[in-house]
Amino acid sequence: MAEDIPGDVADADGLDPEALGFMCGLEVHQQLATGKLHSRQPSTLYEDGIGEIEGRWPSAHRRLRAARGEGGRIDIAARFEQRRNRSFVYFQSPNAGLIEMDEAPPLEHDSDAVDVALTMAAMMDAKPVGALQAMRKTVVDGSNTSGFQRTTLIATHGSIQTPTGLVGVDVICLEEDSARKLDTRSTPDGEQVVYTLDRLGVPLVEVATAPDVQTPEHAKETALALGTLLRDTRRVRRGLGSIRQDLNVSIGAGVRVEIKGCQDLDWIPRIIRLEMARQLHFHRLANDLRAELGVEPLPSHRDLDNDEVEASVAKLVANKLPFELQNLSTAFAKCESQMVAKSLSEGAVVLGISLPGMAGKLGAKTLDGEGAQLPRLGRELASAAKLAGVKGIFHSDELPAYGITDDETADCASILGDCFVLCVASQWQAELALEGVHSRACMAYHRIPQEVRNVVVRKGAPDDGTTTAMRPLPGGARMYPETDIPTTPIASEHWASVRANLPPSRDERFARLGTTGLSENQVAALITGELDDFFMNGISGELALPEKAWASALLDHGIDKLNALSVAIHLRESGTITREGVEPLVNDAGTDDIPTLITWMTAEAASRGFEPADTGVVDAAVTEVLAERADFVAERGMEALGPLMGVVMGKLGGAADGKAVSAALKEQIQRLL
Repeated sequence: MAEDIPGDVADADGLDPEALGFMCGLEVHQQLATGKLHSRQPSTLYEDGIGEIEGRWPSAHRRLRAARGEGGRIDIAARFEQRRNRSFVYFQSPNAGLIEMDEAPPLEHDSDAVDVALTMAAMMDAKPVGALQAMRKTVVDGSNTSGFQRTTLIATHGSIQTPTGLVGVDVICLEEDSARKLDTRSTPDGEQVVYTLDRLGVPLVEVATAPDVQTPEHAKETALALGTLLRDTRRVRRGLGSIRQDLNVSIGAGVRVEIKGCQDLDWIPRIIRLEMARQLHFHRLANDLRAELGVEPLPSHRDLDNDEVEASVAKLVANKLPFELQNLSTAFAKCESQMVAKSLSEGAVVLGISLPGMAGKLGAKTLDGEGAQLPRLGRELASAAKLAGVKGIFHSDELPAYGITDDETADCASILGDCFVLCVASQWQAELALEGVHSRACMAYHRIPQEVRNVVVRKGAPDDGTTTAMRPLPGGARMYPETDIPTTPIASEHWASVRANLPPSRDERFARLGTTGLSENQVAALITGELDDFFMNGISGELALPEKAWASALLDHGIDKLNALSVAIHLRESGTITREGVEPLVNDAGTDDIPTLITWMTAEAASRGFEPADTGVVDAAVTEVLAERADFVAERGMEALGPLMGVVMGKLGGAADGKAVSAALKEQIQRLL
């Protein structure tokens, strides 16, 4: 009899991680703000879509196949991708050369990228490897023109501190980012995927933690701590897609599953809890199916599995669920479903397979209390089918529906039995999709498969926190040495230099700015915006900029023209240019040389009318305006200050500092009242 495992699948937030044997680790991939890793091209990312690129950038058309690794085996994930019958079009961006096109050998590691990765390793107290040995990692999904991704181990055995406790860091690697997908098209010869090569080769640091994450909420803490540490180097890219978190999740009754696409940290706990519920559901479903088959139940923990028992169950399942395709196209010749009718008119077929013994177990769409789809086998079968490029499947637990009538459902049942799956697609694609469906249905009698899954995203955000299958979890067979790049030793002196010059931690940054006269909000804004180093350089540099004025300028204007901004603030605070002159003079500055900027801005302020009026002129203008608006001042009192500011500034032609005008107005109004 199957051992009962506590927990309500419909209440994912109520599941007890400890009771379920929860294990979790993170893989964080962070783009570096350096040149490309192996080509000396800039890491420029273009916003152009396929409409702007097609016909303007050169392109190449390729097919990829899986190669055997160093051990003579083809990796399971690579073999799966090859069977998807896909071809690839690559658009060559301006920062993609022969190396990105896989028409020239790669260069050695970018030295800046290596230094940044070593800095991160030192900040995690990790142990560097003795030498850099680039490895090829087989990738046949088209995201790399060569069919592999180059990855180099940098360090091991590190750790990071989180509020809940220490989390170990198993490995820190330096690798190439993949090409960026633009489009997917259906062709008579199979699916065609379109990529652009601007992102291919951009350096990524991959940090893989130990499975020390204690709860789903701790996973969010860990991701935040890791992201903060990486950003504290001030050598990483910012913005959407520059950092990616993958989750490795399992419960005792399940297996490790890698979840990609966790962009929003706030969603991480929910995504993990839904995966826990999914694994629990399919453990229970497997035991329901095994009970009907009359075989031993799955143990409550994967470590208790018996290989002989599982092999025996697999043989019984193979006999019970033979893979036999049936062409049912004629049964749908007058189908009311527009999708089915249109597909058949374009040459598609309707293929079906029988799944005896699974009636009522595929399930229909049901939501939990938070609006997420509850796990069901039918959705897993659809995920398996979609990997062949089809839009979906129909199964008997949800028919009649979607324009398929009672009569058509009955016709299918008369041929396939009371449980079946249908796929409408081209012959080869429907066959491949249903082969995936059949394989996943057979797995339902066992523990869930190890696989890579992706968060379901709608309009750029997680839909409900659930995931779909992407591909089998890759194994060690996909890794082998890169022979085109020489091994590079890491000298002890180099490592010592890295450790001696570490950037400040987040706590150190707050402590450093806490000694200034800035407000807490300004301090937080400067650090969050990664402007604190520029602030410190400004107040301690040759111009000795005033703290509050310089902080405000950085927060308002950023660092696009840093030297011009610093000179403008220096001249404004010294009374050489007006506040209104700062922005136009910074925008028009054509040099970064500080002495030249000082001379140029001083001259421009004089010629453009940005020189401050002297105090006497300001006082005279204020006196004149107050005399003209005496009734207004008498009526409004100090509230007249705001409206009269513009009047005085207009009278002065902009040649006055707003602070000086405000102070003079305030003083003279107070004397009148």
